[in-house]
Amino acid sequence: MRDALRAAAFTADGLLELLGAPAYAALARSETVPALRATRGDGPLATLVRLFLLQRPVPYGRAAAALPVDDCLADGWLVRDGDEVRASVDVRPYGGPDGQDWWIVSDLGCAVGGAGGIRAAEEAAGVDRAQLVLGVGGASTTLAGLTVRTPVAKVLDLGTGSGIQALHASPYATEVTATDLNPRALRIAGLTLALSGAPAADLREGSLFDPVGEETYDLIVSNPPFVISPGARLTYRDGGMGGDDLCRTIVQQAAAHLNDGGYCQLLANWQHVEGEDWRDRLRSWVPRGCDAWIVQREVQDVTQYAELWLRDAGDHRTGPEEYAARYDAWLEEFEARRTKAVGFGWITLRKSGAADPSITVEEWPHPVEQPLGGAVVQHFERQDYLRATDDAALLAGHFRLADEVVQEQVGLPGAEDPEHVVLRQNRGMRRATKVDTVGAGFAGVCDGSLPAGRILDAIAQLVGEDPVLLRDRTPDAIRTLVEQGFLEPVEAGKD
Repeated sequence: MRDALRAAAFTADGLLELLGAPAYAALARSETVPALRATRGDGPLATLVRLFLLQRPVPYGRAAAALPVDDCLADGWLVRDGDEVRASVDVRPYGGPDGQDWWIVSDLGCAVGGAGGIRAAEEAAGVDRAQLVLGVGGASTTLAGLTVRTPVAKVLDLGTGSGIQALHASPYATEVTATDLNPRALRIAGLTLALSGAPAADLREGSLFDPVGEETYDLIVSNPPFVISPGARLTYRDGGMGGDDLCRTIVQQAAAHLNDGGYCQLLANWQHVEGEDWRDRLRSWVPRGCDAWIVQREVQDVTQYAELWLRDAGDHRTGPEEYAARYDAWLEEFEARRTKAVGFGWITLRKSGAADPSITVEEWPHPVEQPLGGAVVQHFERQDYLRATDDAALLAGHFRLADEVVQEQVGLPGAEDPEHVVLRQNRGMRRATKVDTVGAGFAGVCDGSLPAGRILDAIAQLVGEDPVLLRDRTPDAIRTLVEQGFLEPVEAGKD
């Protein structure tokens, strides 16, 4: 079957060429009409798009020209209805990070959420909605972009779903273990890996870390069922624990399953509880011996959150009384837990064994540049440097300005001095930070050739400031610029 898909150019690039950019983008929004118009021909690629992406029946003869149709019928990829055949699963081309042609298998209507919500997907797939397996979505690709991609021996994909994260791990991991509470998800994940030509993963059924016992890994990655909901109606999204306990449990238990230096990376929801600082709540989750970087990307009030996931379940298509009852149950749950809002974001742990762990909890709702796996590694390397470097060593150190950092000056037209100066990154997290004139001048001349202290002495002479006082008050600002990635420590004399 893989040979047939490749021969027909049923790939991410092939789809774009056949459909054109507008129809391709519309398909990602679950709008199928432009793609239907673009596949009115009878070529193999148009046939495969109609079968597996648009879930439309096609004549048996047309399918036979594109696929080994009898094998597909025997193995259950296709179902025959008279003179027509139709797909039993969604098969979606997916471009790997190094140009690989991969395919993600999922239940019908579940690849991008489906315009009608999961209720419509349930009808299309003929599967109990509690067992439905989703395919590629924004959360999947976000986590894949965040994940550290260094060669390792063992990776654990916790809650694998359709196998996307296990597939991403396959090029750089010697051994991949994928777990899921839903046995149907494990079967579909196996299909995703096999169809994409990836090595088979060790597929294990069970909840959280139960299937792996006391085994340890170099990387744990998870897009868990993190939705905070009243009950566990949908296995793919509802964790079945109270509040945000599922995400907290994964974070707290991860350390026991990480090798030294290993990472655990997951997407999560967390409660904003009345009377508590959400940052302090999340800091309390981090297990001993682990550094952490937690980034809140979005916050929704409880009404927005409930409405989002009611639509996801297709409950907006039920009768008004049933919808109102479900909505009220969500708000009752939040009120009982004193939850005023729900945050969404990324959690990365690194098992450092440090006695004084680095725990960064921040809010960053602004655009970033994916993939960010390299930026994650650099973040923790900078934490190691700052933890091991006192102020004297910092002033003796050499730094260079990171690539693609620009300076912006804001002030009234014609003013002698700007009101403030901003350094802005155009790569990675795309951070921006205010600096004073000393900070801007310091960053601007950092090319690795001079130690920080000598640069400050020169600046002190230029601005008429006591160099000793400037050396005393500047290390904190330098640490901030290093911590946020504006300055990079280098060996003496290297740029």
